[in-house]
Amino acid sequence: MKRIVLTIICFLMLCGVYAQEAAQQYTLQECVDMALEKNLRVKRSLYSIQSSKINKTQAFMAFLPTVNAGGSMGQNYGRNLNPVTNSFVTRNSTTTNAQLTSSLTLFNGLRIQNTFRQNAADYDASNLDFQKAKNDVIINVVTLYTSVIFNKELLGNTKYQLSSSQQQLDRIKKQVAAGSLPKSNELNQEATVATNEVNLINQENALNLSMLQLKQALQIPGSTQMDVVIPDLQIEDLILEQTPEEIFAIALQTMPEIKSAALRMQSADFALKASKGNLYPRLSLNGSAQSNSSNLSTKFKADGGYAVSPNPIGFVQSTQDPVYTLYPTGTSEKYAHTAQLKDNIYKVVNVQLNIPVFNGLQNRSAVQRAAVTKELAEITKQETENTLRQTIETAYNDAFSASKTYAASLKQVNAREEAYRINKQRFDLGALSIVEFQISENDLFQSKSDLTRAKYNFIFKKKVLDFYQGKTISY
Repeated sequence: MKRIVLTIICFLMLCGVYAQEAAQQYTLQECVDMALEKNLRVKRSLYSIQSSKINKTQAFMAFLPTVNAGGSMGQNYGRNLNPVTNSFVTRNSTTTNAQLTSSLTLFNGLRIQNTFRQNAADYDASNLDFQKAKNDVIINVVTLYTSVIFNKELLGNTKYQLSSSQQQLDRIKKQVAAGSLPKSNELNQEATVATNEVNLINQENALNLSMLQLKQALQIPGSTQMDVVIPDLQIEDLILEQTPEEIFAIALQTMPEIKSAALRMQSADFALKASKGNLYPRLSLNGSAQSNSSNLSTKFKADGGYAVSPNPIGFVQSTQDPVYTLYPTGTSEKYAHTAQLKDNIYKVVNVQLNIPVFNGLQNRSAVQRAAVTKELAEITKQETENTLRQTIETAYNDAFSASKTYAASLKQVNAREEAYRINKQRFDLGALSIVEFQISENDLFQSKSDLTRAKYNFIFKKKVLDFYQGKTISY
């Protein structure tokens, strides 16, 4: 039984070691690239670009004339009209018709021009929206990546505190066994170790949750073994070189969401002008060509002779002599369909003018709706600018506060490390109670946690401020 239990334990340990070895480490750039490749919002933005490009191309082609071709073939039975000679016949026949039409808009209130400008602005805006979607993914991944690193450092601090409390417990047990300390000290220290164990479990859960959130942002299963590369993040200085106003002024020129909102407003303005074009007369140039053929038609082939008509066409008034006509003699032969289509071509060219008089206020209503859309686009642009300004102000305030907190926490950690060192010596000599020593230890741990939090908060917020100035986020 002991061998079986030992084998199972070894197997589980090997599985754990294998899982740790199989966990691939990812840098920040690798995480960003993976998220950009798999993010559905980014993919959706790509399709929006394609759709906008199609609309732009279609709007450009509206400047060219339209050309349409058509044809028909029918079988007629009984009495019907010969479409070539316009005479009625009583026999089965086959007819063929072919036509070609074209139309070119000469003027329609500049609707075509403004529609093209509208779609061109939408296409440019969709490209900027794609960049905005990528930026959102980058910021999200950087946030989650930083959270993982932060929780890793806190986990290290928690492990150190647990290890220290366990060492103290071992020492106290020996002193209790020797009779130099009461049993209550051992019990109190055991409670402290248990508390630190709970803190360790909570911090492990926090790290696992942050890692899970990062995996979800990368669109990979939560069961995937992965780890992150911890970069050497050091605070070089605590100075913020630009003011929030200066950063916002730069962001207005660099952020894609601002440019996109401006282009959307231009698009709405062009849409309004295009809708007004329906209120003006429309002038167009139209042309068509058509032909037909029938198997009833025959082609007369003259032989050079003439014959007198059998019936007179009239009489001479003075003599009452009949008058006959001469007609060429010859034979009828088959009239090919291709020859008929060529000989029977009918062409038309015309200029058409349409003047809108009354159509149930459809055009007026379209203009009013376009005007409302333009106003909404202006509001959206203002909202986008306000959101960007507030985000920058918040990030700046957080970074400024974190810099102050970091400087204060650094002094606090140095002071409490020295206090902990002295208190540990006094505790080892029996000159300090266990409660006082635990308070000193907890204060040191808390100050280190505050320092870590302030450090990462400042680094991340400063990176965000750099990002809004058009700089690349990198660790």
